[in-house]
Amino acid sequence: MSSTLERHAVAVGDLLVGDGPAVMIGSRVSLRAHGGRADAYEVLRDRVTLAEPHSAADLPAIAELADAVVVGASWTRDIPLVRAAAGLGLPVVVERRPSAPVEEWLGLADYCASEGDGRVILCEGARRHSPTGRPGQAVGRWPDLGLMRAARMISGRPVLADVSGDLGLSAAAVAAGADGLIIDSAGPESAADPLAALRVAEEAVTVVGALLRPEAPATVPECRAAIDRVDAALATLLEQRAALAGIVQRIKPVGGFAGRDMARERALVARMALRAPSLGQARLAPIMNAVIEAGLHLAEERAAP
Repeated sequence: MSSTLERHAVAVGDLLVGDGPAVMIGSRVSLRAHGGRADAYEVLRDRVTLAEPHSAADLPAIAELADAVVVGASWTRDIPLVRAAAGLGLPVVVERRPSAPVEEWLGLADYCASEGDGRVILCEGARRHSPTGRPGQAVGRWPDLGLMRAARMISGRPVLADVSGDLGLSAAAVAAGADGLIIDSAGPESAADPLAALRVAEEAVTVVGALLRPEAPATVPECRAAIDRVDAALATLLEQRAALAGIVQRIKPVGGFAGRDMARERALVARMALRAPSLGQARLAPIMNAVIEAGLHLAEERAAP
């Protein structure tokens, strides 16, 4: 098992996986889906983010047209192919074999790192393909988010969660520590509204990521992008708070401004100051007063005939 505790980040094309914001990867191609009967150059054509070979014959095309090579969950024990894929000079995405323990998964990642240039990313919740290569034979499995989180903490390597089978898991995956989400480029097959389902993943990366992922931007554009993510999370929370405050106003015997509980508001600010000590109560008090008043005005407007 890897004992590397230093946090790693791996560049995959224009994406940096493992440092800063969570990322979304929507370009993943598996040549195994074609059962070895398709020309790799023809299948890949334009540059893709992740590519999984069917055999060593596919590796030259992947080296030329992909940003990273995938060691697929269904063939992690094909050591000659694993060795050849790891030696391409590309970042290597190592999927966990179904039912494989974390020790086996991280051991394979270490092997790929030693056979390549060290740029290795873990992936949980992959899709597998039947050897027939017939369309519709892709089989997904639910990601084990607890195991994924443990692997990330033990190894220090970045980790991706493949949530193509259920984008509803996106928020949970980011909260569990996923550095990125893999979204099938064809879209979630079972979703009634694929675009709406995709927005669920985008919101998870933006909002949940802003709340839970530490960032250390180094440039002004990076700082502004990080602030934009925090502002998106803040706006989402403010909207939710306003909705809850409206419910309270309908339930309270005395609502509106007349029903304000100033002692409760002071206690609220004091609790918030524990989470935001650099702002402190003096700075938080006017902010929360403005938030509370905005919610009360909104509740009055909605109650007006």
